[in-house]
Amino acid sequence: MRSAVAGWDVVRPPGPGRVAGVCMAGFRSAGSVDVRVVPHPALTLVLEFGNGPLVVDRATGRQRRGDLVAGFLHRDLRVRGAGVECVQVRLSPLVARAVLGASPVALDRTVVPLDDLWGRDAARLRQRLGDATSWHDRFALAEALVARKAQAGPGVDPEVAWVWGRIVRSRGRARVEALAAEVGWSRKRLWSRFLSQIGLAPKRAARLVRFDHAAHRLAAGEGAAGVAADSGYVDQSHLHRDFVAFTAMTPATAVGQPWLAVDGLAWGR
Repeated sequence: MRSAVAGWDVVRPPGPGRVAGVCMAGFRSAGSVDVRVVPHPALTLVLEFGNGPLVVDRATGRQRRGDLVAGFLHRDLRVRGAGVECVQVRLSPLVARAVLGASPVALDRTVVPLDDLWGRDAARLRQRLGDATSWHDRFALAEALVARKAQAGPGVDPEVAWVWGRIVRSRGRARVEALAAEVGWSRKRLWSRFLSQIGLAPKRAARLVRFDHAAHRLAAGEGAAGVAADSGYVDQSHLHRDFVAFTAMTPATAVGQPWLAVDGLAWGR
């Protein structure tokens, strides 16, 4: 499926991928783009193959160019460039450690060159993506490498996977203490294992999932008071504080960002 919004031509694979927890989309900028990132509960790979380059700026003044890996929670990032072509891969934290070969904890709030994690595999994939003549072939190339790494890398504990699944299905409203009891773990053990394998502490993960759900509902035009009540916030002020914490923007400003509009096309939101 191909669509265009906010300066991006967006292409989605025709069906679900072969690796659970991995989603892909293709991006080509129609001209110059400058997009502020809205945090989401996944880690991100950007696989460039065009004339680009894609540039990721931080409020601190640091920049990253080209293929990269972005961890969780980037409230101060902007993505910009001209003539950008790339495959973007979103990784559930259940598979991120295996695919990346690094702990998600080490990637939290960071953006690192993919070469640092994948070495020569990153360079070879970049060359093959540039040589490919269709999005179908590019998706196939990226998926094959991701699948190989996912199979070879370490998985997460079944209990951790179950707790993450409950957090996602409850849209961040599940009580962490209750989840620990359901898997037969102490709260301390769950916190330790979850943080080391997922990359976030359980309550922080729940906050991020809840925020992500609320942000997309607001972007779809729903009222803030109703979204706050349905999403488990104490009140609208609580929702406002979470938006500022995650995005450094008010809800009204955040939901007007092109990032969320592109999300709907690229990831089927």
